[in-house]
Amino acid sequence: MAAAPSGPKELPRRRSASQICPPPRRPRTLAEVQPGSENERLGVARDSMVQNPLIAKAELGKPRRSCYTLPGYDFAYGLYLHGADGGVPEAIGHWHSMKPRPPSPREMPRNYVAMNRGALKAGYVTAREFNLYRQLKDIRCNEDDESRFKRAAPKVPPDMTYGILARPSTPFFDLLQHRYKEVWMEQQRAVTMARRVEKKKLQKGKVYETRTTLLRKQPPPVKLDSLWHMPHFQKVGPHLSTFPDREAHKKAFSVYHSEIPVRCGPLAQGIYTAA
Repeated sequence: MAAAPSGPKELPRRRSASQICPPPRRPRTLAEVQPGSENERLGVARDSMVQNPLIAKAELGKPRRSCYTLPGYDFAYGLYLHGADGGVPEAIGHWHSMKPRPPSPREMPRNYVAMNRGALKAGYVTAREFNLYRQLKDIRCNEDDESRFKRAAPKVPPDMTYGILARPSTPFFDLLQHRYKEVWMEQQRAVTMARRVEKKKLQKGKVYETRTTLLRKQPPPVKLDSLWHMPHFQKVGPHLSTFPDREAHKKAFSVYHSEIPVRCGPLAQGIYTAA
């Protein structure tokens, strides 16, 4: 015998939006804080301590709660519009079609060239007469005159290609093989070798100079301050001279002046300086 037909098949029960997307967890309160947890507060405790995002710590194994007080579950976010159009049934039953509006005539700019030409032909030359003529005869530009493409087509070379150039393909093989790094290192090695060769050339012909050679080439200028003399003794010459002649006197003083920078003492008559 054939099996008896079973009853009507039950349709799968649909879950509500609250089950699929549960509401966000409410802010934590002091009553929910368990003793020994990280959010436990001793002494005078307030709910703001638990709801402060800078103080509240995340619970272990649980998603982080929102620290802001949210409205109730019956609160609708967004702007509620009280529509008086009847909704979907009204739109289906009484369809309101939009009537096309005729295009508004475009107001063309004033043709000052034609108005100025007409004013000159009529014999008006002053600014006041020009303004009165423009008020009397308001001449507007034509659409053909306004469009520069209608007057004269743009001159474009025959082999011109519109658009932008395509970007060159990325050299993936050079990127994978670090080719740019190797090229940069080769350039740095070449620069280093060139500097070494130039440094060796300079060192071969280089002559080390001492303080004596520098002083011989360019002795430092010495400012000689004349000694103070009484006015009535200025024209009196020396009565004693320890030099045999005038040439020996000049030679001795020239040596003295040349050794002033390397001798110690206020009169540069001491020992030689070590530097």
